[in-house]
Amino acid sequence: MDLAYLWFWIVGFLFVGYFVLDGFDFGVGMSLPFLGRNDISRRQVINTIGPVWDLNETWVIVAGACLFAAFPEWYATLFSGFYLALLLILLALILRGVSFEYRHQRDSLRWKKGFDTMIVVGSAVPALLWGVAVANIVQGVPLDADHEFTGSLLTLLNPYGLLGGLTTLLLFFTHGVYFVALKTDGQVAADARRLAGRAGLLTIVVAAAFLVWTVGMAFSEGRDFAVVTAILSVAAAVLLIASWISNARGREGWAFGFGAFTIVTAVLAVWFALFPYVMPSTGDPAGSLTIENASSTDYTLTIMSWAALIFLPLVLAYQGWTYWVFRKRVTRSRIEKAAAAPAH
Repeated sequence: MDLAYLWFWIVGFLFVGYFVLDGFDFGVGMSLPFLGRNDISRRQVINTIGPVWDLNETWVIVAGACLFAAFPEWYATLFSGFYLALLLILLALILRGVSFEYRHQRDSLRWKKGFDTMIVVGSAVPALLWGVAVANIVQGVPLDADHEFTGSLLTLLNPYGLLGGLTTLLLFFTHGVYFVALKTDGQVAADARRLAGRAGLLTIVVAAAFLVWTVGMAFSEGRDFAVVTAILSVAAAVLLIASWISNARGREGWAFGFGAFTIVTAVLAVWFALFPYVMPSTGDPAGSLTIENASSTDYTLTIMSWAALIFLPLVLAYQGWTYWVFRKRVTRSRIEKAAAAPAH
């Protein structure tokens, strides 16, 4: 296989990992107003991702670095054209990260509520804008013959882009609530299961609409893997329904697992719909970026391939070990003991 095509799929793999892992982080953050009845409950919710949220975010850093090295033309066009949207995502991630670190530094209720709001906003904004960005990449944006983006932020807020954003927002929210139900006990876990049931139904409807639109676009434009896109879209819909049914039966582990594979298949469906482009042009056809005209030299890609072969398994092993160490539930009793400790 040509190395440029190999790296197209490696970058796709990295974004799949990011959306699955940081996706439930976003969902947990957005669930705070619904599941945090008091400070103990809110701490229980936040602590489910406390040991792993920063590790999950490294996936997007690695994906961005690989995109820069493997596809410099794609990187340049994407980050210049989507500058405002990506800047908003970055600012939101900074707000969220600061909130996790500073929320517990004071006992003031006003202090904690302020950082809780920042966690919610810092989770919801990326969850929405990542979907808007990916949808526009797949649909195509106005590019000139020099591969320069000729639109604006409002260009990205088209019906398909907004539907993509709403899909990721709801999908990540439901995915995160499944994780809370899996990792907590007591009232918080019970509330999470009920919330996931309600949110799951809306997610099924919205995600189905987005996938149907994506499949129709792939066939109408004659994309190379339109049939594969359709198959993966059906699989994603089935997995999403299976996750909702598992949650209704009280099988938190199965619900979370099916939800994770829903995101995997949905992102893969979008990635196959994009192939062989990396950014189609809706204006001048000469402006379209493909895997071949956007990639680095073979020498660069060869060095990157050897580095990925050595270090990617190590990263995966380390992340797997981290999740194994922090595999137990975050119980309410432990949070209460920790809250009472300073009083003694």
